[in-house]
Amino acid sequence: MSENGQNGNAAMTTAGRLVVLRHGQTVWSESGQHTGRTNIPLTAVGEQQAVAAGERLRMAFPQGFDDDCVFASPLKRAQQTARLAGFSHIRTLDAIAEWDYGRAEGRTRQTVSDMGGFDWNVWSDGPTSLPESMNADWEERLPDGTCVHVHAGAGESLDEAAARACNAIEQVVPLIEAGHDVLLVAHAHILRILTSQWLGLEPGFGRLLRLDTAHYSVLSLYKGDRVIERWNC
Repeated sequence: MSENGQNGNAAMTTAGRLVVLRHGQTVWSESGQHTGRTNIPLTAVGEQQAVAAGERLRMAFPQGFDDDCVFASPLKRAQQTARLAGFSHIRTLDAIAEWDYGRAEGRTRQTVSDMGGFDWNVWSDGPTSLPESMNADWEERLPDGTCVHVHAGAGESLDEAAARACNAIEQVVPLIEAGHDVLLVAHAHILRILTSQWLGLEPGFGRLLRLDTAHYSVLSLYKGDRVIERWNC
């Protein structure tokens, strides 16, 4: 085989990259209320952020993403972001739904601490540390008039969320190994946890990774290691 042929085969088998995109702004991302499974929509600003994120992604990945390589959380804010960013063929991936914050859902950290009786932190204490007395269901009206149902229940531990993230990675690794770039559109905490699992670290490492609304990051392979190639772009 000619040198050109060998180079062509090598290029075809080069691993792709895993791109993670956080959804755009919501009312609760601004207020600091924990937004796990509540199906809250984007704000007008969040919609604009999603469009701008799509433009940045097209500049960074001019070849785009194949139709079967774009995945989004089942939650509305992620699905909206993916579509507004310009992706029409989206596969829903349940494993990248946001961390289930349980009894912290819809509440700020200060409110949770006051109700729970201790200085609570989602990373160090987790949702499952909160008392059953905080269980609640209610309807909350957003500033735009939208009414959302909020369920504050048992939630899931950090390790349980990490196991879901590992499952998501396992589902997309075959595409990456086949040379495809893969895009995941999801949420701040689950994507930070997923990144910790990509790197082979404890899930609490995600606490150290800032990921702003409608910002993307790139995970890849470098000399056999899983690495962060770019972050919070």
